Amino acid sequence: MSDTVPENEAEDDPAAPAPLAVPRTPTGNAEVDAQLDRLSDADHLATDGHLEVYEDVHRGLRDALTALDARPGPPAPSPSYAQRAPSPSYGTRS
Repeated sequence: MSDTVPENEAEDDPAAPAPLAVPRTPTGNAEVDAQLDRLSDADHLATDGHLEVYEDVHRGLRDALTALDARPGPPAPSPSYAQRAPSPSYGTRS
């Protein structure tokens, strides 16, 4: 016996998985966009299969954020002359 449901019957079944069709706007970061696209895999699964997809996407997004923290950033700017505090002996001249 097969557990598959013919495609035309699945479309008529209100309990069958249905895509949410939530729009996803590209972020410009290929790694993040790939993880967000992975969410569409849940559209074709029963709800008990969603958890695996969500956990996988969460792990991927967390890894992408961690990778951003690992990259060296630009050096911190040195304080400008105007922002420096005067030397302690400056105001004690006689």
